[in-house]
Amino acid sequence: MILARFLPLCLAALVLSACSDPEKTSRFLIDPPATGAQVPNRLGTVELRDVSLPEYASGQEVSWQTADGAVRSNPDNLWADNPQRAFTETLAREISNISGATVIGEPWPLAEPPQRRLEVRVEKALAQADGAFRLSGRYFVSDEGFGTGGANHARSFDITVPLGSDQPAAVAQAMSQAISQLAQQIATLSGPGSTIATRNRAADDPFAMF
Repeated sequence: MILARFLPLCLAALVLSACSDPEKTSRFLIDPPATGAQVPNRLGTVELRDVSLPEYASGQEVSWQTADGAVRSNPDNLWADNPQRAFTETLAREISNISGATVIGEPWPLAEPPQRRLEVRVEKALAQADGAFRLSGRYFVSDEGFGTGGANHARSFDITVPLGSDQPAAVAQAMSQAISQLAQQIATLSGPGSTIATRNRAADDPFAMF
């Protein structure tokens, strides 16, 4: 009687262990290829806030959209690193590489404060059912100077990269290329949006310290 009661539990444990074979799990890197592109340094030193990602893009599983519009994933296909961390660090490195700016993910590790802060809010980062990877959202560059007459930028981006196939490796490659394109856009402060001049805070505040 006891054996009959525990036999189904043992069989279930065996099935679960077979399904979670680590050798069947694939992990994919976000790693843009070197482009060799170079643009003037318009940013200086920048602290990049942790990139904000949609829920489906911040999970450990690689996601894609099927023909019915659903966003699906598979536990056998995972990102090699936390997606938010990987996106943030990759974007910081790409902007630095192509522009010569010093872009570092938060928290800022240097004694000298950054000249600017960059915030990226991703609205879509998805391998779409139409065969393209789409990365869209907004980015914000704030001038951290006091009374320096700098500029703040609020701009949008909408990047599309063709998918080579419907495999997770193609999704990772397309996302890497999209991040590289986003880095070039941010480095040149381009894209639809607006520029807002920083007011001279010392002049506006009668109690400011000189």
